[in-house]
Amino acid sequence: MWTHIEPLHAITYFHPRARAATEAIGLRGYWRGYFAGRAAPLGAVDAAPVTAVFFTFAPPMVGRALPAVWQLAAPEEALRARLTGAVQALAELTYELPEAHLAEAAELLEVAAVGADTAGRVLGAANAALPRGDYPLARLWQAATTLREHRGDGHVAALVAAGLDPVETLAFRVAQNRPEEHLLGRGWTGDEWAQARARLVDRGWLTGEGTPTEVGHAGLRAVEDATDRAAARPWLALGPDGTRRLRELLVPVARACHTVIPADSPIGLPALSS
Repeated sequence: MWTHIEPLHAITYFHPRARAATEAIGLRGYWRGYFAGRAAPLGAVDAAPVTAVFFTFAPPMVGRALPAVWQLAAPEEALRARLTGAVQALAELTYELPEAHLAEAAELLEVAAVGADTAGRVLGAANAALPRGDYPLARLWQAATTLREHRGDGHVAALVAAGLDPVETLAFRVAQNRPEEHLLGRGWTGDEWAQARARLVDRGWLTGEGTPTEVGHAGLRAVEDATDRAAARPWLALGPDGTRRLRELLVPVARACHTVIPADSPIGLPALSS
């Protein structure tokens, strides 16, 4: 289900209409819009809690954006802009789908989002507390975003439980041939990258040449399995029939969203199955 809801959320990072909506309120530059839009459900927070919950960004990088962005746009403005941009993007991508199709998908996705357990999940809880949208596309995007952040909170918890810090996590992903240019651009210094790789070698996750070992692959699989288990409750709340129906409804929406998400994006979305 993650492969079907993540594309809906991710258009806010890649679609030109989403970028234009944040720039229209004074958030010029990709990272200002990213940090303001994604952090806005938390209110006018400083850098420290955002660094913690976003996990993979170096503290100085977050500190360059927050709290300064709130002088350009209040969190309420950032929330309106990100929803406006997302809805405009979805409207452009799904104009051929009947409104009844989108309304049914929104209804089912909201049932799953309401069933999400948000205890201990800061971004999931903050998004779940936002007002319900007035129209199907707004409801669809917000429910997808709530579930995406809910899963992300669980993923961070699994990484922490596995003893992986942010730069070690990124370094292992790069060693697995994930797009280096995207993952390197998160503010960590060359020394921090080198030290993280050395720690991964010491714990047996990487060889001395920087290649992932079987121990490393198994460790990351355990993290992903824990993430999936922690993300299961919304789909149990929706039930197998509702989940199957929602999956069918989301296929054309997610496929349309994939057209604007780069294949080498740092999200690592696999090809969408039917």
